[in-house]
Amino acid sequence: MDYTTIRTEKRDHILWLTLDRPEALNSLSTTMVTELRHVFSGLNDDHETRLVVVRGNGRAFCAGLDLKEAQGGDGSVQASLRGQRRISELVILMRRAPQPIIACVQGAACGGGMAIALGADVRLAGESMRMNAAFIRIGLSACDVGVSYFLPRMVGASVAAELLLTGNFIDAARAERLGLVSRVVPDAELAAAAETLAGEMLRNSPLGLRLTKECLNAALDAGSLEQVIAM
Repeated sequence: MDYTTIRTEKRDHILWLTLDRPEALNSLSTTMVTELRHVFSGLNDDHETRLVVVRGNGRAFCAGLDLKEAQGGDGSVQASLRGQRRISELVILMRRAPQPIIACVQGAACGGGMAIALGADVRLAGESMRMNAAFIRIGLSACDVGVSYFLPRMVGASVAAELLLTGNFIDAARAERLGLVSRVVPDAELAAAAETLAGEMLRNSPLGLRLTKECLNAALDAGSLEQVIAM
């Protein structure tokens, strides 16, 4: 598939996936959602790729839904629901992918952009990172695209409620303190930090990486220690 809103590059068993609409702060257009779905849905059968790094081109990671494009649609509830589900399924595809996914987040990560960052297994933040559940700012639930699933598990119920009910931004320093991101580095060093982390993961066996991601995700929802041990 020839992509127009994203770029992909494979090297050393790593797929570098770049959101590539810098003039629109990498906002999620219909085409970008389709292209991201194509990439993530193909990972299950991609045995050459052992790890994925997601990043944004320019000064933002992803500003969320492309509102200009959305306002140009037919405005029906049915069309809105279809579009929302197509975006929401991105994070499901990310979690189902057997490869660990590292998100390099700089600048704005809003709404659907925040959801994509949370859908990754590890988040590295640039010093400029600003993340928020922007949905509530435009009259919607702040819980869209799986954010209400991921956020309480990462930062606890109180902080999650604060961020979701206000739509306020969380900056890189606070995100690191709360464990929402693993590490904060200067923006210019994000790619190098991701490459170092990826190399440390790739020292382990392909099967070990895949089983660890699968079991870790399942363990987060397990009902008991016995279920985790059985798994």
